[in-house]
Amino acid sequence: MAVAQGKAPNETFVLNLGPQHPATHGVLRVKLTMDGEYITRAEPVPGYIHRMQEKMGENRTWAQYLPNTSRIDYLSAMAYTHGYVGAVERAAGIQVPPRAEYVRVITSELNRISSHLVWFGAFLLDLGGFTPLLYAFDDREKILDLLEGITGSRLTYSYYRFGGLYNDVDEDFLGGTREFVAQMRPRLGMYRTLVTENIILRKRLEGIGVITPEQCRKYGATGPVIRGSGIAYDVRKVEPYSVYADFEFDIPVFPEGDSMARYLVRMEEMGQSLRIIEQALAKLPDGPVMAEKVPRVLKPPAGDYCYAVEAARGRFAVLVVSDNKEMAYRIKLRTPSFSNLSLFEEVSQGMMLPDALALMGSLDLVIPDIDR
Repeated sequence: MAVAQGKAPNETFVLNLGPQHPATHGVLRVKLTMDGEYITRAEPVPGYIHRMQEKMGENRTWAQYLPNTSRIDYLSAMAYTHGYVGAVERAAGIQVPPRAEYVRVITSELNRISSHLVWFGAFLLDLGGFTPLLYAFDDREKILDLLEGITGSRLTYSYYRFGGLYNDVDEDFLGGTREFVAQMRPRLGMYRTLVTENIILRKRLEGIGVITPEQCRKYGATGPVIRGSGIAYDVRKVEPYSVYADFEFDIPVFPEGDSMARYLVRMEEMGQSLRIIEQALAKLPDGPVMAEKVPRVLKPPAGDYCYAVEAARGRFAVLVVSDNKEMAYRIKLRTPSFSNLSLFEEVSQGMMLPDALALMGSLDLVIPDIDR
């Protein structure tokens, strides 16, 4: 194609963001076609940490596959294990005792807060602020101490069992959780003063990376991403599971659709999780934490069974196909990070590179959740 006199030819160049760039928070590669400082195309290239999680579910017994679920999204491990055990319990017709369901809610919401705290600290680090990371991890340590006391782990929990829990919670956990709730509420106020109202942060996020509700539907985005675009979709409300219907809580929604809106959704969600935990502690019933007579070797009736939960990053659904054997015939995992990443190419077009990194951070991606 002829070049107009005095005009330089198209001098776009390709820039690799990752797979070892700290802003991708894992081995994710994004192939950027740049026109100067502006992105003309951003092509995510996943697959660097693919581990065949779904295939592994087809050559392990139902119980042997249980530890795998907490390694898909390791920051939201409780919710992911909840999704899997819920699907198997639905398939096998296992009724979970009320006390176990309440403890599942408490531990899942604690895990949601700890996940949001990691995102909060890392997101601000991406934007050039180091101090909030120290505060966020200080609060997160308290949650990890509580969960370690009952699960023995600080990250990849395998606490839930088909029919209930590995063990019951003790008074140390219950008392420590009450203390954490009381301490965390003023900390959220401090985060608001220190970070949320900071003019530098607002200039970096407001109006940047606007995602429309139509784009959310097009790519299947869920979680804080879709709620930051004005759609009040939360599995805990839309498809109530466990005992979430027993609690009063709000779904934070912001219509702006920009990176700031997604930031605000997560900050508000931490307050709502504290509200749920308080109610669950007050209503916690007595009784067993395991169903009676759960078979040691499960062989669920043949059929397709699905169970969805609201994880920290959105809707996590587990589809299991049983052919009445000790292993699943098929396991399909619907993870939120893959869908949320899919819209990055369209939304980032025409953005400057620093703004695109702010957009990517606001999506809160966990790479093993994409490469599963």
